[in-house]
Amino acid sequence: MPLTRDQAQQRADDIQAFRREAQRLDAENVLATDDAPLARIAAHHDRLLAQYRASFDIDHDQQTKRLSLSMRIVSLLGALALAASLLFFFYQFWGLFGEASQIVILIGFSLGSLLLTFALRRRDASGYFAKLAAMLALACFMLNIYMLGQIFNITPSDKALLPWGAYALLLAYACNARLLLVLGLACLLAFCVTRLGSLAGFYWLHAGERPENLLLPGLLLFLLPQWLSQARYSGFAVAYRIVGLLALFGPMLVLANWAEGSYLDLDDDLLEGGYQLLGFLASALLVWLGSRRDWPEVALFGQLAFILFLCIKMVDWWWDLLPKYLFFLILGLAAILALLVLNRLRRGHSGGASA
Repeated sequence: MPLTRDQAQQRADDIQAFRREAQRLDAENVLATDDAPLARIAAHHDRLLAQYRASFDIDHDQQTKRLSLSMRIVSLLGALALAASLLFFFYQFWGLFGEASQIVILIGFSLGSLLLTFALRRRDASGYFAKLAAMLALACFMLNIYMLGQIFNITPSDKALLPWGAYALLLAYACNARLLLVLGLACLLAFCVTRLGSLAGFYWLHAGERPENLLLPGLLLFLLPQWLSQARYSGFAVAYRIVGLLALFGPMLVLANWAEGSYLDLDDDLLEGGYQLLGFLASALLVWLGSRRDWPEVALFGQLAFILFLCIKMVDWWWDLLPKYLFFLILGLAAILALLVLNRLRRGHSGGASA
């Protein structure tokens, strides 16, 4: 199977870690400096790093990794600035063009930005310029749909979310861009919510008043990487799981404190208590699942969700009954208890790994 850029970057990081440890061992007189096997290993690593730099433009040391982080931040800010510039350009001069010219400009900007994205994708090994162009292409496409709707006096509809989401996913997979993936998934989630709300008799703009519309799409997003492998794309499986978990736990958190937003015709206290219990059980399940499947982001999300539900429940129980100093003392003691439990789990995991 051909090597991907992320696999090459991981191998380069491992090489750098190996070299740092070899230097420490040499300083501790554990290794001989003239060891022939180490020299052959170093020469092999040099060839690999040179090959990876030529093929993938990887970060071969800590300095280049720091610069790459800066480039990612600058790329995002540049994309946002260019998109804002395009938006204000249209609003500044849009009325000066005729209808036919407006249509040609909109289509031209969309096609031009898309072609620019694919051209940069071929030439830019690092991917930063291609991702910037892809963000601009998405902004042009969204503006295209919106402005064409105004030109032809089309009633605003949630149907625009579907092509927006599909286009964002196309660009995300073409450029390996996680931010575009998240934007695309957000659009598709919003479309699913409005469709489910419409089926229940709600106007599409009011579909968000029923948070339960998010539960099924969120669950499907969380499970999707298990059905469709995302191994070729860096961080895509994590993005699917995190977006899915946000869509799952957001409604639980809301309905645990606002029963009126539920479809279920039950007593408010019973419904809120049920969603609180569901939130605790689901959080604990995430911690277990994340540890078992080696999904650290899932385990961390479960821990944070459990703490959040617990804090909200403690406020419900004791905020009005206890003096404030005693309330926060109980919170601090609960945090210490949580640390003890997590430390015990950590030690147990370490012991199992060493065994």
